[in-house]
Amino acid sequence: VQLVESGGGLVQPGGSLRLSCSASGFTFSNYRMSWYRQAPGKERELVALIPSDGGMTNYADSVKGRFTISRDNAKNTVSLQMNSLKPEDTAVYYCRAYYNGFRRYEYWGQGTQVTVSS
Repeated sequence: VQLVESGGGLVQPGGSLRLSCSASGFTFSNYRMSWYRQAPGKERELVALIPSDGGMTNYADSVKGRFTISRDNAKNTVSLQMNSLKPEDTAVYYCRAYYNGFRRYEYWGQGTQVTVSS
């Protein structure tokens, strides 16, 4: 099982980044996918969530209207489009896969650094 994030980097306030997470080793289309982030000295927090069928998405209040989560079940990828970035968005961003059926399964990526600074 692998979740590999990409797309992080340094961006100026007001700028945009697009994160991608490529999945392998499990049936991606069965899993709910999420993006989390963790800033230095803070707990990991949920940023955005998308169900297995790509239906109703959910966002943290702090990113609503600025971030958009999407998935492509044919390509086993989930993305996070981040616009109007703020310095407080600086964190390591993690991709998470979760399945809760007869058994629970949970996988995490290694994270990608996003730094918003002028």
